[in-house]
Amino acid sequence: MKNLLKVVVVDDEPLARKGMLMRLAAFAELQVVAECNNGLSAVEAIRDLAPDVVFLDVEMPELDGFGVLKMLQQQNIELPYIIFVTAFDQYALNAFEVSAVDYVLKPVEGERLAAAVEKLLKVVEAKDDHKHKGQLAQAVAKLTGEDATEILQRLDQEEPVMNDRFPEAISIKDSGEITRVPVLNIDWVDAAGDYMCIHTKDGQTHILRRTMKELEQELDPRQFVRVHRSAIVNVNTIAKLQMLANGEHQLMLTNGQAVKVSRSYKDRVKTVFSA
Repeated sequence: MKNLLKVVVVDDEPLARKGMLMRLAAFAELQVVAECNNGLSAVEAIRDLAPDVVFLDVEMPELDGFGVLKMLQQQNIELPYIIFVTAFDQYALNAFEVSAVDYVLKPVEGERLAAAVEKLLKVVEAKDDHKHKGQLAQAVAKLTGEDATEILQRLDQEEPVMNDRFPEAISIKDSGEITRVPVLNIDWVDAAGDYMCIHTKDGQTHILRRTMKELEQELDPRQFVRVHRSAIVNVNTIAKLQMLANGEHQLMLTNGQAVKVSRSYKDRVKTVFSA
């Protein structure tokens, strides 16, 4: 292989990133050009540096690995080869075995990483674009439950590889009743113990007994932004971002509600104002 393959490493855990960088240094064919600690910076690095391959962590706050793929498609950024880095258990990983888009399991083992890199080099040498699309389609199919053939058709037609499949309403069960709350009517959501408080435009609060992570996955990230580990806000209700005297930030919503922004989500919130 004449040219080195440009590599971007994405992981929100500093030690995991450091370990991956140390292991990748052993492969003469690879050149790490960037390391990213979150999904948004990964999208920027891929857009600016056009790497050949990305070692992509699956589970990250704000924007996970699969969200990165989706955002790349939305911004019409050419997809690099993807090697997923995941802490999924072995049973879940069996789904990836049919796909040549590889994975490495955390904690990363040298032998397994070497096998993934070897597979990558063979794919690159073959320069088989169709095979590349097939690999990506298989991986996304295992993630979303969609049919790989339909994903391939979207790729061939240069359509987004991952469909927007967000529900139009959230069903909430309470005291023997089921209330259908339109997503567009949700102003913001906050966690209260083991359940969610969904605040709507008509001033009502609905109690949903689910985790914040589960609810976040059902909300369109273009419309809703996680601002705190215990709060999600509809971007259309955000009036302004305020910096407080103690250095912390908070959002003021159009209904007068103040919502605290944690440091770990501050950069994500700022993208709302730059869009």
